Amino acid sequence: MNILIISGSRNREGQTARAVNALCKGIADGGEDSETLFLTELNLERCRQCDADGWGLCRREGKCVIEDDFASIVTKIEAADVVVFANPVYFGDLSESMRAFLDRYRRTTHIGLIAAGRGPGSFPSGGGTPAIAICYAGGSGNGPINCCASLERVLQTCGFDVVDMIPARRQNLEVKLPMLEMTGRWLATKPTSGPPFVPPKR
Repeated sequence: MNILIISGSRNREGQTARAVNALCKGIADGGEDSETLFLTELNLERCRQCDADGWGLCRREGKCVIEDDFASIVTKIEAADVVVFANPVYFGDLSESMRAFLDRYRRTTHIGLIAAGRGPGSFPSGGGTPAIAICYAGGSGNGPINCCASLERVLQTCGFDVVDMIPARRQNLEVKLPMLEMTGRWLATKPTSGPPFVPPKR
């Protein structure tokens, strides 16, 4: 199984990285491999809103006209069985690198979702690639819940099957790390947002 982790942090030794490392340990314990991409280490431009109406090739053909690392990330997402988005929270919202990528990605997925009858306002559970997100807030610790809500909406707009959103903050990260390991083991089963798990009777 191919589990792709996309990080919006530039610090490979920071707290968002600690959360990712705990998740990766759980994935490995579940017998699967993972790959982590750091968006800040890639060449990514912001959306140009190419045409006069603010759209462009993305709307017509599901492609982006900008020649940078965007297409290679999309290729990795398309090959992934599960995708994880790890976002350090700034101002209660997405990091700039995560926003730059997702702003373009949702535009390129738009035409395919419309063709499949999954346009704006229609975000059914299941059907897409399973995805989770981790939103970590340092400093005051404020904003991870708001960030999760914003990111969940974007991921649904991109057609992902969002199976979990995990808020974490400086004040509770130590508690969340074992939970993230368990989440990693769960991801190794390729979960979906289908019927809830019912524990067996004892």
